[in-house]
Amino acid sequence: MNEAIRKRKSVRKYASEPLDSATLEWVQEQIAAVMPLYPNIRYKIEIVNKTKGLFNVKAPHYLIFSSHEGEGYLENIGFIGQQLNLSFSERGIGSCWLGTSKPLENSEPSIPFVIAMAFGTAAEPVHCDVSEFKRKPLSAVSEGEDSRLEAARLAPSAVNSQNWYFVAEKGNIHCYRRKANPLLGFMLTTANQIDMGITLYHIASESDTFKFAKLKSVSAHKGCFYMGTVSD
Repeated sequence: MNEAIRKRKSVRKYASEPLDSATLEWVQEQIAAVMPLYPNIRYKIEIVNKTKGLFNVKAPHYLIFSSHEGEGYLENIGFIGQQLNLSFSERGIGSCWLGTSKPLENSEPSIPFVIAMAFGTAAEPVHCDVSEFKRKPLSAVSEGEDSRLEAARLAPSAVNSQNWYFVAEKGNIHCYRRKANPLLGFMLTTANQIDMGITLYHIASESDTFKFAKLKSVSAHKGCFYMGTVSD
């Protein structure tokens, strides 16, 4: 398994000093190199120094993800952002998805803001051992066998809700999103769609080839929304 997946940690404490110019240039290169889940959806990623919002994490830098709205745009942002999240981890840079933070202003209102990510020099360990992950057992989030499901299981999610379910069948992985608890549904519906994109990138990183599309012949799964199928 990709070592970054096994060691990645959500870092919430940062040194106040900004990253050096060479590292920020590397970040821009990583942004330019990301692979979208849906290439036809226009999105934008900016680096800013301040955000606002409930439970905001104080960091020297933030990524601001914005996107045109349309089917799959939230999954697309999760898929894109997790590439950067893992790249930061591999380089020893701390980062953390921020579900309640927002930019101070939207530089391009025609592309709505979606989510933010803090990053910078960590003031706590950047990595953790896989044994420290608090995740549901594989049997609770999947059925069938596919070696990539463990990477999917380890993906981060909003309030660690892990609202996904996978059915492995004949080399395919059918991906479902569980219907959120009614008490948290309003808050988590958007976040869980981003989460699906995050876990899809974990699957993609473990795949020799990766295709994701909605199939007409896939069975419904009780209590879940069918999101699409991963195939080689």
